[in-house]
Amino acid sequence: MSIRLVATDLDGTLMRSNGEFSVEDIGTLCRLGKLGVVRVIATGRSPYSASRVLSPDFPIDYLVFSSGAGILKWDTKALVHTNEMPAALVQTIISWLCFHGIDFMVHNPIPLNHYFQYFTTGNSNPDFERRLNLYKEFATPLIQGVPYPNPASQVVAILPNDEGMFNSLRSGVEGVKIIRATSPIDGSSIWMEIFPETVSKASGIRWICQNLEGVTPDQIVVVGNDYNDSDMLQLTAHSFVVENAPELLKKSYTVVPSNDSSGFSYAINKVLGM
Repeated sequence: MSIRLVATDLDGTLMRSNGEFSVEDIGTLCRLGKLGVVRVIATGRSPYSASRVLSPDFPIDYLVFSSGAGILKWDTKALVHTNEMPAALVQTIISWLCFHGIDFMVHNPIPLNHYFQYFTTGNSNPDFERRLNLYKEFATPLIQGVPYPNPASQVVAILPNDEGMFNSLRSGVEGVKIIRATSPIDGSSIWMEIFPETVSKASGIRWICQNLEGVTPDQIVVVGNDYNDSDMLQLTAHSFVVENAPELLKKSYTVVPSNDSSGFSYAINKVLGM
């Protein structure tokens, strides 16, 4: 089988629950590189956040970050593609979330998208508070009543684990892409990630394939674990989810061992016979 590109999610898929990587998975990435297979990590993390867990020489070729808002060539750390929302659209999103009483963060344009302004209702939201504390050196309160003056890379609203609430809110604004992700902090809360309309992990992978590597969908393998991986899992017939994925995803894709049991390597070995 002619596989030319492998894309994997990071948290909960390639990375173990303890924040480390298995020797087997690192070895698989290195072997893929020697075979000339393009290696992509597609993550919801910003470049800053990804750099906290990925070494500068980590064996990948591209980082699709912020769920597809940007792409980094990993060996040179050069930005090769970015997206952003105009200020007027950002203000529409802010007004909509404030009206519904939702806690959220507005992230700066790439490459400084680990900086953000935040709005809090003051109601109990432990996951929001933990994320705010985790990145407190990059956070400033949103000034209410003043039109938001700048573009933004994304808006992240943090909701309770209430699918009905998420589905109700997601239809409130046109011209954006809304992605559901499970909180990597508490493993339960819903992160409603709001991006430019064309952004997704799939769009980032597709951009690499079409503009840099000349790869077709039948030459791609994808491994994921969460709802925000859905678009990229649909890119190809060679799609896998790890055992720790939600049941809904496990019903739709081939299941491999968990992130703590080198499920990534299992998937690659299954396809390539490595």
